[in-house]
Parts: sequence; structure tokens; C-alpha cells
Amino acid sequence: MVATIIAASALGLLELSSGNPEAVHRQLGPLVARLEEGGVREPGSMRFVFDDIEALIALGRLDEAEPLLDLVEGRARRLERVSAVAAAARCRGLLEAARGDTDAALASLHGALAEHERVSMPFEASRTLLALGVTRRRARMKRPARETLERALAGFEQLGARLWADRTRAELARIGGRAPASGELTETERRIAALAAEGHSNKEIAAALFVTPKTVGTQLSRIYRKVGVRSRTELARRLSGEAEAPKL
Repeated sequence: MVATIIAASALGLLELSSGNPEAVHRQLGPLVARLEEGGVREPGSMRFVFDDIEALIALGRLDEAEPLLDLVEGRARRLERVSAVAAAARCRGLLEAARGDTDAALASLHGALAEHERVSMPFEASRTLLALGVTRRRARMKRPARETLERALAGFEQLGARLWADRTRAELARIGGRAPASGELTETERRIAALAAEGHSNKEIAAALFVTPKTVGTQLSRIYRKVGVRSRTELARRLSGEAEAPKL
């Protein structure tokens, strides 16, 4: 049974990554039912259920997704399984967005990001950033959407999650308006630059922005090239007189 769970959940995630929600539910739906019948109640043993919920939402089967989400979310909160609470909050945001309640969706997705901050699961955090970016884009929040999607893309690229990175690029391409010029810092780059100039380590910056320290290092190298400096000291001098950096 354990081997079946691992194999089926991996196949389900692959189908979700490829944008095939029908195939996801065909793969995972029977497995979710089987575990329920078998009395499995531990969220950690059925993480794939959130992928099935996401697939049901994508298929427009909201009346099927909601009771399943209520069930696993309640268990996750009672058992204090942080990663499961975060995944449930992301699914809740997707469900609310599908029903047209943008404010509630944004609140749920921000709540999911707060939970992600408590546990190191960068792939899951990037998925939530993608969901938040898409929700913002559909709400015509162009600049926040672009900034959020850029953070998601950086996370996926760092992890080598090519299919998810491609999806994120496609979402970025759907945003109208002017993209930052080649020598202009993006909102994320400005935040990283300000925090670095203030003296925070790559690890501290990564924790604040839900990315990895390596991603911060890569972004800083890009920032140095754009700004025309070679060190944090020079960066701090260049940024002196600008707005105060966000607090960690």
C-alpha cells in the first residue's frame, strides 16, 4: 500500500504539473477514497489529497472539492501539521477565487504564505506564490501580480521544476503593461537589495522572501550588474538616501 501511495501520488503530481486535472483526479481520486475507507487520518500520509482538491477546482467541480477540503483542513489544524495547513489554505484560496470571491481568496493565500514561513518546503511555497500571482493578475493587480510571479519563478528555477517554471512564465506573459527595463530593479530585487544593504545575511533574506539562500545569491549578482556595483558595501552606498528597507 505504501508503494502504491508513493507511485500514485507521484503520477498525480506529474499530471498536475502538466496541466491535466482530469488525469490527476483519475489517478488520485480512488486513492483518496481508499485511504478514507481504510481509516487513514494522518495528513502526512495523504499529502496528495491537496493535489486532488486542486484538480477538482480546476475542473469546476467545486461542490466535490469543498467537503474534501473541509475534512482534511480540519484534521491538519487539529493535529497542527503546518505543511498541511499551508496546503489547505492554498486550496481554500483557489476555491474562493473560483467562486469569484477575490478578497477572501487573497486573504487565504496570504495565510498560506504565513504558514509556509514556519516550515521549509520551497516547492510548496512557490506553488502558493504562483496561485497568489494568478489571483492578483485576474484581479488586474498588475504590479503585485508581476512581483509575486517573479518570486514564484525564481523558486521554481532554483529547484529545477521546469514544468512549473514554464507555467509561471506563461502567467507573466499574460500581464499587460510595461515590464521592468533591463537596467531597472524589479520589486523583488529592490527588496533584496534594501535588505542586503541593511546588513542582513542571504539566509535571513531568503526566510523573509520565501526563497532559498542560493536564489538570493543569484539575485544579488544580477542586482550588482544592474546597479553597477561589486559588493554589499557599494550597494549600501548607492542605496543611501532611498526608502528604509523592509523589516524582517
